[in-house]
Amino acid sequence: MIIQTGMRTDIPAFYSRWFANRLREGYVLVRNPYNPTSVTRYELNPRVVDLIVFCTKNPEPMFSYRDLLAPYGQYWFVTITPYGTDLEPNVPPKEKVMDSFRRLSEQIGIPSIGWRYDPILINDTWTAEKHIAVFADMCRALAGYTDTCVISFLDLVLYSHSHSLPLP
Repeated sequence: MIIQTGMRTDIPAFYSRWFANRLREGYVLVRNPYNPTSVTRYELNPRVVDLIVFCTKNPEPMFSYRDLLAPYGQYWFVTITPYGTDLEPNVPPKEKVMDSFRRLSEQIGIPSIGWRYDPILINDTWTAEKHIAVFADMCRALAGYTDTCVISFLDLVLYSHSHSLPLP
C-alpha cells in the first residue's frame, strides 16, 4: 500500500507531530472529503505500507521523527520556489528549504526525493527571464541531490474560471 500524504495539506510542515503520533499508534483515520460521514481506517505499519509519499514545502519539522520513518519506504516531493512571503507567507526562505532538501537527500538517497519548481507564475515581477536565472541557480544548488524536477505553470485565466476566490 502507498500512503500519499500531500493531497489536502502539508503534513511535514504543519502536522509532523500529529503524523508521528499516528505512526506510533499504527493507524490513521481519513474522512472522505466528498462524503463526510465516510471514514476509512488505514493501518500504518511497515508490513502493509510499502511507501509513504510526502509533498511538502518544508521537510524540516519531520527530521526529528527520522527513527519512526526509517522502517518505511519513502518518497519526498519538496516544492522549492523563489517566491517570498508576499506569495507564500508560511514557507521558509528558499535557501533554508534547499538546505533541508540536501540533508534529506543525504539521508534517504537521490532516488527517493524530487524537487518541484511549481507553480511558475509569470507577471511583471516574475518574468520568464527572472525565472530562468533563478531556476538555473537553484539547479546548481541542488545538483547531485535529486534526479527529478517537476515544473508547472500557473494559468491565471484558467485558474480564475475554475475557482471562486478572487485573484491577487
